Amino acid sequence: DDAAVDIISYATGECDLGRVLVARSSEGVCAISLGDDRDALTADLAVRFPGARLVANAAVVGVDLAKVIRFVAQPAEGLHFTLDMRGTPLQRRVWEKLRAISVGRTVTYTELARWISPLASARAVGGACAANRIALAVPCHRVVRADGDLAGYRWGFARKRELIRREAVA
Repeated sequence: DDAAVDIISYATGECDLGRVLVARSSEGVCAISLGDDRDALTADLAVRFPGARLVANAAVVGVDLAKVIRFVAQPAEGLHFTLDMRGTPLQRRVWEKLRAISVGRTVTYTELARWISPLASARAVGGACAANRIALAVPCHRVVRADGDLAGYRWGFARKRELIRREAVA
């Protein structure tokens, strides 16, 4: 069988928000995850990329990991990578719009849906945010409920609140 194997290199490190895992395919950064436990982050990566060969490789991912750690500490600089965004056409449109939201700004799910299409719903936008594998570089933490309250965040409310706070003063 000559089918190409999806090889994903990854590394973990410590940032101001706990542990961070950054993963890269041949196409670009395909995952950034936040958590408390390296093993849990690695297990989550395996679930998100079934069939891929995961390789712990700080040499390949080290520069990306350093950028993420620096971004969490100093968000004003922004976070710029070539990304490998794997998702449905709607998810990818949502993620591209998220990347256009500047540091320090938040939008509601409804506003984001309107940017995408008159037919898009806030619920569909929320689903795309929930499916986002690339924390921070696809900044779903910048999306809030219509009343301004924080909605769910895969990596925890406390992290979302802190990211928004840090970006507001950046």
